[in-house]
Amino acid sequence: MVDPNTRSGEDDRATGTPAIRWEEPPEGPVVVLLDQTRLPAEEVELVCTDASVLVEAIRSLAVRGAPLLGIAGAYGVALAAARGFDAEDAATALAGARPTAVNLSVGVTRALEAHRASLGRDGDTRRAAQAALAAARRLHQEDAEASARMAGHGLALLDELLPGGGHRILTHCNTGSLVSGGEGTAFAVALAAHRAGRLRRLWVDETRPLLQGARLTAYEAARSGMAYTLLTDNAAGSLFAAGEVDAVLIGADRITADGSVANKIGSYPLAVLARYHHVPFVVVAPVTTIDLETPDGASIEVEQRPGYEVTEAVAPQAPVTGAGGGIPVAPLGTQAYNPAFDVTPPELVTAVVTEEGAVSPVTAGALAELCARSRRVTI
Repeated sequence: MVDPNTRSGEDDRATGTPAIRWEEPPEGPVVVLLDQTRLPAEEVELVCTDASVLVEAIRSLAVRGAPLLGIAGAYGVALAAARGFDAEDAATALAGARPTAVNLSVGVTRALEAHRASLGRDGDTRRAAQAALAAARRLHQEDAEASARMAGHGLALLDELLPGGGHRILTHCNTGSLVSGGEGTAFAVALAAHRAGRLRRLWVDETRPLLQGARLTAYEAARSGMAYTLLTDNAAGSLFAAGEVDAVLIGADRITADGSVANKIGSYPLAVLARYHHVPFVVVAPVTTIDLETPDGASIEVEQRPGYEVTEAVAPQAPVTGAGGGIPVAPLGTQAYNPAFDVTPPELVTAVVTEEGAVSPVTAGALAELCARSRRVTI
């Protein structure tokens, strides 16, 4: 069992500082985050004293990544309850902070239901707050354990698809310990391959416009001693054409009932390239990311981010000169199209890897059975 209150539980092997933790100093409980907007220049922690601060941290991407958002949402409800604020109001604000990532609402709901159940039993607000915190800690622990199982299932699938080892893996955005209670999702699979001596190269998409690949995945890969190379997103096609990619591994922010995958913008073009070049395209995500209530990709609400993220270049170590906190790279008044995510249809996905195993081909029936099996195991 992993203790979510220890650094090993939150996994600091890749980052040196836990991505999220709960603390109880004399002045009252807080949620402490590693501010991902400041990486890789510096490791700075952000202390959230109430749910509203945590909501802003989620919106600003100080904390990000589907599984970690679920954990943050659960801790946010617990924080509101422990501080004497309305847990219901906090839950509404937290769940709406980023609409595409289903894990956020899952985590919020877990903690809120525990709070409601305890409050309904005896009306004791202190015990209800403790129940919400216990639910958040369980979710944190479960995610760490799920991460380890996903890594094992993912490596087994890679070895099956690519016998002989020497895997050259292309990944997009950031899916390591910065997004998880454990070592991550897609990155955890690549890390398992590295530890097994079967990773030849990790190709890291820069991931525009906010450079989560360059700032965060490269940071984690370097910390883990992996062989990696950074590339701009639009260089991926040349890699495929040169035969330098054996598999694509990405995470997911929501997987719908039919198997459509919402992930960081730029994922869908990789799926198209992978299909054309006959390269496996594998999605790694916990079962909590599968949303059977959303029927298909067209039903996903895709978050639209501010235009200045495109019209300005943001680097943690650079001086601030633009309205959005970055360096202007486009003429003043330029309009920008900036969806945070795109949606890959199931027919382009080779497999979905979860802690309960891999699904391939990706169909509605297979995903429903996987979720049913997961519920049976949990119960």
